[in-house]
Amino acid sequence: MTEEEKIKTDAAPVERIVSSGADEEALATNQRDFTGARLGWLLMALCIAYTVFHIGVMNFYPLETWAYRVTHVAGGLLIGFILFSSSNVGGTDASTRFLKLKPLETAIALVAAAGVLYGAAMVGFAWAAWWTAGLVRPPAMVFGTYGVPLIVGTIAAIAGSWFFPRKDRDGVHWSDLLLAIAAVTVAGYILFNVQAIRLRAGTALAQPADFHAALVGALLILELTRRVAGLALVAIACVFILYSFAGPYLPGFLAHRGYTPERFFTYIYTDQGILGDPVAVSSTYIILFITFAAFLQASKVGDYFVNFAFAAAGRARGGPAKVAVFASGLMGMINGTSAGNVVSTGSLTIPLMKRVGYPAKSAGAIEAAASSGGQIMPPIMGAGAFIMAEVTGIPYTEIVIAALIPSILYFASIYFMVDLQATKLGMKGLPKKELPVFKELLKQAYLFFPIVILIYSLFAGYSVIRAGTLAMVSAAVVSWLTPHRMGPRAILGAFELAAKMSIQLVAVCACAGIIVGVIALTGVGARFSTLLLGIAEQNQLLALFFAMCISIILGMGMPTTAAYAVAAAVVAPGLISLGIPVLTAHFFVFYYAVMSAITPPVALAAYAGAALSGSDPMRTSVEAFKFGLAAFVVPFMFFYSQALLMQGSWLEILHVFATACFGVYLLSAAVQAWFFGPLNAVMRVLLLAGALAMIKGGLATDIAGLVIAVGVFVYQKGLVGTRTIARGLD
Repeated sequence: MTEEEKIKTDAAPVERIVSSGADEEALATNQRDFTGARLGWLLMALCIAYTVFHIGVMNFYPLETWAYRVTHVAGGLLIGFILFSSSNVGGTDASTRFLKLKPLETAIALVAAAGVLYGAAMVGFAWAAWWTAGLVRPPAMVFGTYGVPLIVGTIAAIAGSWFFPRKDRDGVHWSDLLLAIAAVTVAGYILFNVQAIRLRAGTALAQPADFHAALVGALLILELTRRVAGLALVAIACVFILYSFAGPYLPGFLAHRGYTPERFFTYIYTDQGILGDPVAVSSTYIILFITFAAFLQASKVGDYFVNFAFAAAGRARGGPAKVAVFASGLMGMINGTSAGNVVSTGSLTIPLMKRVGYPAKSAGAIEAAASSGGQIMPPIMGAGAFIMAEVTGIPYTEIVIAALIPSILYFASIYFMVDLQATKLGMKGLPKKELPVFKELLKQAYLFFPIVILIYSLFAGYSVIRAGTLAMVSAAVVSWLTPHRMGPRAILGAFELAAKMSIQLVAVCACAGIIVGVIALTGVGARFSTLLLGIAEQNQLLALFFAMCISIILGMGMPTTAAYAVAAAVVAPGLISLGIPVLTAHFFVFYYAVMSAITPPVALAAYAGAALSGSDPMRTSVEAFKFGLAAFVVPFMFFYSQALLMQGSWLEILHVFATACFGVYLLSAAVQAWFFGPLNAVMRVLLLAGALAMIKGGLATDIAGLVIAVGVFVYQKGLVGTRTIARGLD
């Protein structure tokens, strides 16, 4: 080819790979879409008000703790029931509109409306009397009669939503409007009596009206959680609720004296349960950083992250897979959901991975493993770091620093596996002419400023709330340097989006609070700790393995935030009782709660990747488990070496980090059956042993692992044969 022809070829127009909407939230199958509908304006106003309320209270006008958390939960329920249907929606089926109700549905609707509206009217009367006449104590019949009709009406509304769902996406079912009203009614009662309830909830002094509000509140939380997060968390919560009443009939360490419904439900709806640590985090840190993520989405920073990763790593062998490792880690750190991140970034990376030669199951698995790893990547770590700080009392900055080396090891492991698989399969990267221009993207490096400002603010001594707010504002300011300037309309749109994105986490945190409350009330966590101690007397490693299994099982099918909140209440106290430091114990359960998203048989992130790649879900989940294998080993490394959590001298930390990185590389080679060439079964086992020796830490094990690695290398290079090895053993 002549120079002139080459110039003409290079000048030919080429369609470049450019990310667009990588961080946009896809509609759930049961999520309504009111675009263009009148109800959309009302929902938009509610969402904006919900987000602005939280930002305002956190930064400018502090509110009493219970009042703030009750309002947070009630607002989430109100928006959630309007936004999410009880079943899948789609099409234009409007057969359940009021004028077309069937006789049975009409009867249920009348019962539901009568009960909920009567309860709402009584609570509304109490507030009106206080505002207009200063009546602090309304007539006895107001709170004495509102409860039973509200319970009956709420149950009828839930039943109506189950058995007579509405299929059109742009309309709200009558039952959902009633459930939204019931949520406001419960909050209205609790807020009216908040000071008294703080003193009497969970005791013999609790009033029947308190019980009625708490019961309805729990039912609404369970129903919304079912809609936004599936049945797994709801089923576990229901098992714990039943356990509270079945204690006298259970054997062994599970037995307890049992509780009356009045005491149980009034206790659960306090800061020991639903209004406890998970909701404390969701009402502050989670909604703040979801708003930050919404601002990044409005300013198209998410697209920039993905394009930057393509420009930097797209040409390398197996390039799209390496892009998925970087981009999905960044996006997963911010958006807080593994499966959601798979859907958003995987829609671009998975087809490209298949294009360069990755099998479909590997493409889906790599995306799932990388997206799940975003939950353990500082400084945001999804939302788990905030819950950990709230539960343990350890400063957030210490948790972020401790998470640094483990997150590097995890992503290094996935990167090594991706690279080794690409080498084994003889893959190449994408052509340069199809990739974003790296020099052009470097000119927009200022789009990283919001993340830089967040990190700087945290370590400069600002509170997490102030640092998150500064980062959010900086995202808006940075957008003014791009074509996607955030004016008043875009800012309001980001507030609306933040509220919609937060509904799932509000629901699951409130539901997790039920489980945490049961554990605190019954004392089963302490008895579980005793059980772990008993096992540890026989074998401490066995106790850790048992804790790992429980953490993974508790997390299966659940969002990361709820999975960790539950595991932290059930498993972490047992590990601490073994003498394991608090930070290490919580990181131990946190990692396995996160990795439950890629652990068969219930691996939500892997299933999302399989749907995009067109592969078998179970095979994809097994493959994702392989790619994320390092995360299943790293927590045991915490146990053997605290230096991996930045606990110790710098020399010790550096030594452990270096040997662990090499051990992770050996582990990746053993899993992929490729070191400096193909590995047979014996060599893989040897290399795996060397990897575990390097990972464990300690001079003797490091030397042993290094000797094994050198031996396998020498053997693969043909510098020594099996006969030579045999003679050397004589």
